[in-house]
Amino acid sequence: MALTAIAINCTLKPSTGEDSSTDRMIGVLADAFRQHDVELTEVLRVADHDVKPGVTSDEGDGDAWPALREKILAHDILIFGGPIWMGQIGSVAKRVLERMDAFLSETDDAGRMPSYGKVAVAAIVGNEDGAHFSTAQLFQSLNDTGWTIPAVAACYWVGEAMGSTDFKDLDAVPDKVSETAAMVAGNAAHLAGLLKAKPYPGQ
Repeated sequence: MALTAIAINCTLKPSTGEDSSTDRMIGVLADAFRQHDVELTEVLRVADHDVKPGVTSDEGDGDAWPALREKILAHDILIFGGPIWMGQIGSVAKRVLERMDAFLSETDDAGRMPSYGKVAVAAIVGNEDGAHFSTAQLFQSLNDTGWTIPAVAACYWVGEAMGSTDFKDLDAVPDKVSETAAMVAGNAAHLAGLLKAKPYPGQ
């Protein structure tokens, strides 16, 4: 059964040709997913799009979220990537989560949100502590809005506190990161396949 994945990069910076540590971590997971015949079809850098503040699926003229939402929901697996700022998930990621809040009122006849049966994992990077708190914020919000979180669902790297080395600057991906990515991808692909074959029954 073919599975597809899409990634959102919630770095604070729009695309300017500068490398992104979040993109590199998403790439590590993409490589791991390929080992399970799951192809990452696209990486959406949210800061390149005018995603309006709000908690509905369409905030009116110029809102880029409806098109991004459609792309995200067309896939079986979501890689939710973002940086740590001030010890927590960054503001762009929080805006995306706020827009997903609309899923709560968009249920089908069985009470299932549009994200039901879809799996989400995290790609987190930072130069300070906060990976566990960031993933806790992320996973609780995603679960509240209908996403399914597998075991070992986060692949992260944090540098030395107040250091200057970014994940993108490393000469090689640390073994522990690669090992974790392999587990994340394996578990997510397994769970997504089960849910696609036998969806949640709803109410």
